[in-house]
Parts: sequence; structure tokens; C-alpha cells
Amino acid sequence: MNISFRQIKAFLHVARLGNFTRAAEQMHVTQAGLSIMMRELESQLNCRLFDRTTRNVTLTTAGQEFLPVASRMVQELESSAQYLGELTDRANQTLNVGVTPLVASNVLPAACRMFRLMHPEVNIRLVDAIPAQVQHMVEGGELDFGLGAFFKPTSGVELVSLFEYQLMWVAPVDFDAPEGGPSPDAEVIPWSSLIDVPLMGLPPENRIQQVVEKHLAAIGRANEERLTLNNFETVIAMVSAGLGTAIVPSYANAACKRYGVRTAIINEPAASLSFYRITKRGRADAVLMPDFIDAFVSAVPAHTL
Repeated sequence: MNISFRQIKAFLHVARLGNFTRAAEQMHVTQAGLSIMMRELESQLNCRLFDRTTRNVTLTTAGQEFLPVASRMVQELESSAQYLGELTDRANQTLNVGVTPLVASNVLPAACRMFRLMHPEVNIRLVDAIPAQVQHMVEGGELDFGLGAFFKPTSGVELVSLFEYQLMWVAPVDFDAPEGGPSPDAEVIPWSSLIDVPLMGLPPENRIQQVVEKHLAAIGRANEERLTLNNFETVIAMVSAGLGTAIVPSYANAACKRYGVRTAIINEPAASLSFYRITKRGRADAVLMPDFIDAFVSAVPAHTL
């Protein structure tokens, strides 16, 4: 059986008006087209629905039996369509974003504030998690997109670089550097100035820490025994407490200011890394994603770009 919604609607119009001409006008079809639809419907149902005379059209017994069924079908379909439309509207008013922890606490607040000024009616659902978890949620369709420094390229996701960031040395304000170390007022330092500077860092599986270790290897300091912590925010807090110095991504500048530590971009050689937006391959982009990304990039410290 292959009955269409349009055929059922046509049947209801004819039944209500008792006239093919007026029913065709309401449906914006020709009378001949309407007659064809009714013949096809009757063929599908294997019964005659109307008694036709030159003056009027009346329902047959079968037509009278089918009338409440057709009315209920149309009402339920239209109600479902309205409900689904409302669900879509609500979904379009919610942006589901996944971010890594350092970004969540140091860039995201300003980005959300700017985005809300543009779109106060939109709900922002935020998930702060490690990159692997953010990527898993993007691939599973739970998030519209994710933001982070390192994601694993796979066939199920698309990676787009949003900006470049650098590595930054952080130290207590009163840090007394050894001879040959960074000067107190230096804004840019070479890797070679860190040869004798005490450092703490993240676990070796952290992708940013792996880049740090490659540069430290060039000055003979790769994979040393050092205080190791699980996230950059904690590292910066420990630096603030005077327990050593560290190397962090430059987009952590807001946290550095909050904890009152001194900073210097590490150069010679510069370490330029990409910060990414990640989306599920094949999924339509969220309508408001570009506006959020614009706000986000605007909130990133200028010297990371």
C-alpha cells in the first residue's frame, strides 16, 4: 500500500466540501489532478469512497468509515510535525561546545560573554574535558564542536586550525635565575637560557609536554626527573607558590596574570603550534558556530596569534 499524505488531505477536502471543484481550488490543483488522486486512493484502498452525481459528491459507506481514520491520521501527522519543528527550533537555540580545561577556565569566560552580547537568546552547553573525551563526544554527536590544542586525526572528524600559539616560560615574580638564565624583565627568551632553571611539567603522554621535551632535548634536558602535575592550571598555581618554573602554552596568559607570575615567550627556536576546532565529519555545522568561533578567537591573548 502506498497512500500519500496529500491524497488523504485531498480526501478530507472533498468530504468536507462535497464538491471536487472547490476542493481542487483549496488544494491549488486542477480538478483533473484531484480526480486522479482520488482514483489512486480508491485503488489503494480497494473500495469506492464517493458517490458522484452531476450536482454533488457524497461519501459512500466505505468513505464514512474511512473519514475518522483519515482525520486522525492527518491530525497526528500535523501534531508530530509541529512538535518536531519545535524540537528543531530549540536545538537550534542551543550550542553544545566541548573545551579542554585550560581553555575552559582562561579563554572561554570572555568568549561566552562576547557571544551572549550577540545572541542573548541562545543557550550554551559547555563540557570541559581532556581532548580525548571531547573528541569522543564530538564523534558521538553529543557536541556541535570541540576546541583544543591537540586532537587525534581520524576519518570521523574534521580538524580546522583556528590560530597559532607559542610556548611560554612562567616563573615567580621574585625568581632568582641562575647565571645565564632569563633576566627579570625579559619578555622573550631563548631555550638556551633554561639550561640550569628548575622546571616542572605535565606527564609525558601530554602532547604539549612532548613538544616541550623535544626542545629541552636540544639543550640536554629531555625527560628529566621533575615535579609532574596533571594540568597546566595546577602547574601555574605551583609556580605562583614559588615551587619552581614551567613551560606552558601562551593562551594560558589569563591564568598567569591571575596567579601573578611572570611570563616570557620562548624563542630561538620558536615553537609555533596550532589550536583546533573539531567537528563530526558529515554533520551539518551548527548555525551559530561561526559567531562563537569569532568570539572565542577574539578572547585569545593577542600574542598567541
